[in-house]
Amino acid sequence: MITQHVGEAALPDLEEWANVIIRSEDDTVKAVESYHDADSNTYVIRLTRGARVLLFRLSEAQVHTPGREPECEKTLRNRVKEVRRLLGRTG
Repeated sequence: MITQHVGEAALPDLEEWANVIIRSEDDTVKAVESYHDADSNTYVIRLTRGARVLLFRLSEAQVHTPGREPECEKTLRNRVKEVRRLLGRTG
């Protein structure tokens, strides 16, 4: 469980969690913002590196269910790698 807060109240915890992981992968990638999409029951995280932007979603179930944090972390790390590949930097 990344946070016990729901909706917009979960965003500070989610962003803090994401930024720790992002910094450990690539300090040139930034999690600029996130928002809660109530219509789809997801949290949208926006990653940037230079002018490149990648949006991805984590479901409320992923964020709020105990034991699913490793799954979310793997997803986030893969998205950071995608941003690097967009610019031709592998690793």
